[in-house]
This record gives sequence, structure tokens and C-alpha cells, in this order.
Amino acid sequence: MNSPAAQPNRHPLAVQHPDLDDAAIRRLVETFYGRAREDDLIGPIFNRTVDDWDEHIERISDFWSSMLLKTGRYGGAPMRPHLLLGLEGAHFDRWLQLLEATARDLFPEGLAALFIVRARRIADSFEMGLASTRGDIVRPRHSL
Repeated sequence: MNSPAAQPNRHPLAVQHPDLDDAAIRRLVETFYGRAREDDLIGPIFNRTVDDWDEHIERISDFWSSMLLKTGRYGGAPMRPHLLLGLEGAHFDRWLQLLEATARDLFPEGLAALFIVRARRIADSFEMGLASTRGDIVRPRHSL
């Protein structure tokens, strides 16, 4: 399989896709959280913990941009805010279902797949990290 050519003005370690940019990331994040806020399972958690949705959308867009485009705009500790929320496997499953559906609804298959692969890794990382703080050991379930 051939790797796509590096894009001008893009970090050499960034994901290389002609349609992946900050606007696409922002579109995914805004659309996803619009759906997540209305979801019966994860909506109440988000609505209870997020005070400023504009700031949250900006922060999470920076997180995805830092991860995919290597912009370095996110400098937080993403695990910390999730530690006291009582999240369980079903929450990660639903988060991932909504994110995957959003990516597929918004983007062509190749671009959607880039978001989905990363989202599966995030779900596993968070689920395993939170379990370890409880003294549990869980295996990755989403990014096998």
C-alpha cells in the first residue's frame, strides 16, 4: 500500500489525507457533541459536567487537531476530567457508536475511517486507564 504524499505545510508526522484539516475536525466535533448532548445514555453526563459548550468544543477540537495534525494546540491531561464521572464500558461503547456514525454521515469512507480508527484507540485508552485507577485490568475491546 502506498502512503499518500506529504502535504505542504503539514507536520511530517501528521495524518496525510487531502481532506483532513481543522475545519473537518471542527465539523466532526460540533456535530458529534450536538448528538451526544441529546443521547439518553451519555447526554446526561456531558450536560452535567460541561459548563461552557463553546469552550469545550474548542478544547476537544484542539485535542483532535493535536492528535491527527500534530498542531500541538492541546496541552491538557485528557484522562483527568474523566476520572470521577463513573464511566463504564457501556458509556465508551455509546460514545464510539455516536462518533463512528457521525464520521460516516459527514465524510467519505477514507476520511471517516481516519477518525474512527483514532476514536477506537481513544475509547480503549480511556477505558483501560480508568479501569486501572480502580485496580481493574481490562483488555482493549475496540481497536483490536
